[in-house]
Amino acid sequence: MIQSLIHRLLKRRHFWRYASFDEVAELYASRMMRLLAQFMINLFVALYLYQQHYSILFIACYFAIVFGFRVLLSYPAALFVAKFGPKHGILIANILYIPALVFFTFVSHMGIVAIALFGLFQSLSMVLYDLSYLVDFSKVKHVLHAGKEIGYMQIFERLTASLSPLIGGAIAYLIAPEATMWLSALLFLAASVPLLRTSEQVRSNQKLDFRGFPWHATWHSIVAETAIGFDTFASNAVWVLYLTVVVFSGSANDIYLKIGAFASITALTAFVAAYSFGRIIDWRRGKDLLQIATIVNAATHMFRPFVSTPAGVVAINVTNEVATTGYSMANMRGIFDTADNSGHRIVYLLCVEFAMNAGAMLGCIVFAVLLVLLPSVVTAMQLFFVITGIYVLLLLRARFQLYR
Repeated sequence: MIQSLIHRLLKRRHFWRYASFDEVAELYASRMMRLLAQFMINLFVALYLYQQHYSILFIACYFAIVFGFRVLLSYPAALFVAKFGPKHGILIANILYIPALVFFTFVSHMGIVAIALFGLFQSLSMVLYDLSYLVDFSKVKHVLHAGKEIGYMQIFERLTASLSPLIGGAIAYLIAPEATMWLSALLFLAASVPLLRTSEQVRSNQKLDFRGFPWHATWHSIVAETAIGFDTFASNAVWVLYLTVVVFSGSANDIYLKIGAFASITALTAFVAAYSFGRIIDWRRGKDLLQIATIVNAATHMFRPFVSTPAGVVAINVTNEVATTGYSMANMRGIFDTADNSGHRIVYLLCVEFAMNAGAMLGCIVFAVLLVLLPSVVTAMQLFFVITGIYVLLLLRARFQLYR
């Protein structure tokens, strides 16, 4: 049904593409269902652990280990994609997330063992999926209209993001947090179905070859990718914990509904902005969009320590969603162009995945150090947001050839 709807909405606008539209619609449909499942749970992982009486320092150290493990998994995942193709990688990644969610529902009974198994399977799924998706989309997109295609994908992603936190939060509030995890597991299974209809578009049985890789032309963008990982950890984990401890302190299971509702409302603003940003990129203003959105995103982190009311949460979330959508689209366009021209598509995207997880791990370590050194958890969070605002400016140093 989702794939049929995508055909009706977009096929007439994609008459110029080289790959058949079936391949694009398939990728859109599968990603929408995966993100629906993923967004229902990812926003609440740190919150669920906190409600299970694990300390914030423990949560920071746990995420540091998880992201460190993902750094190590990047190379084996790239080998798998090169050998079997990205579609097989996406299929396996969707299936791997199911046992992760099953184990997470048993945290209250199995403790650390369940948390470790959740982290193991989730990491395997996330790294394999992210790399496979980047390789697949990089291959099937149209070069001249990539900004518009990224815009369409962001529209679908933001639409999904506007629904899933509210759905997940409502289920967690009305039934139980574990019910959200079981529903997510079923959606991950459904996300695999569209991938069974068409063949691989990327040549399989490739080998990862670093010889002749253009390090001089790519290293700025690879290092800049660490800022995205740092930013993601700050927005998805530390911000949720800050809302729990400071803004909505004293809430029970209704905290899932509150945070989910705020996340859903603000995601709609990015949904509206995504198409316009795609057009801006195709009009050769992607560099301006990357710079302005990065600066606004940095300023958003700087203002987070001063938020203490629901109205402030809405203002920060709306600004952050629009800014994040803007810089991520411009950055993604630059990454795809670099991958196309590098002659080493999978190797370059491997480096991007490696750097993003390394940046998230660095963010976890910095946050953990602040928690140890500072007497107040709230003070540690507030200072971490300031540090994040400074670190994300590293994106301004990406230096994509496309934007020169």
